[in-house]
Amino acid sequence: MKHFSSDDIKTLDERYRALMINSLSGFKSANLIGTVDETGQENLSIVSSVFHLGANPALVGVIFRPHSVPRHTLENILATEKYTINQVNVQIYMAAHQTSARYEKSQSEFEETGLTAEYLNAFPAPFVKESRLKYGLTLKDHQTIKLNDTELVIGEIETLHVEESALLEDGYIDIEALDSIAISSLDGYHSTKRINRLEYAKPNKPTRIKLLG
Repeated sequence: MKHFSSDDIKTLDERYRALMINSLSGFKSANLIGTVDETGQENLSIVSSVFHLGANPALVGVIFRPHSVPRHTLENILATEKYTINQVNVQIYMAAHQTSARYEKSQSEFEETGLTAEYLNAFPAPFVKESRLKYGLTLKDHQTIKLNDTELVIGEIETLHVEESALLEDGYIDIEALDSIAISSLDGYHSTKRINRLEYAKPNKPTRIKLLG
């Protein structure tokens, strides 16, 4: 196996290091964050750093890169305290990736990429119409992580929209039925195949398959 020491990693080419280190966490969810500023200017950006924080209350975290340059999505969230998270599916992944381009604040990524902004249930931030699983959040906490100046944003889910056919009786959402995709590193996009669902694990009880397929 190829070995990298701490010193090796620090001296790597910047782009090479970014791609390699971003690969280490494996498959990550692909999401589009929709926001609007106080003047009504819409913004949309792809992220692979969304993570679950708790179900009661329903909290979701996102990590943003350091706010050393304009970060329109982060700035809009801090200003309005409302934003949406929209899962990316196979049909829109190329348009979703294009939102990572450095557009001017006056440019709407919705318009530039051909994705459609929609406003649902009077929620003030835009959803992505083409997404099949999306939710609106209210900002609950924001912290700057001192180790590297990245920004942690924590939101509480206020409204949720999911295609009914993918919502199973026990609350499980079959994201594969929605053609949801995963991201690896910074630019790898993947479809997935579920192996199984497993029963709740208990001591001294063998692991059992819950659901095939």
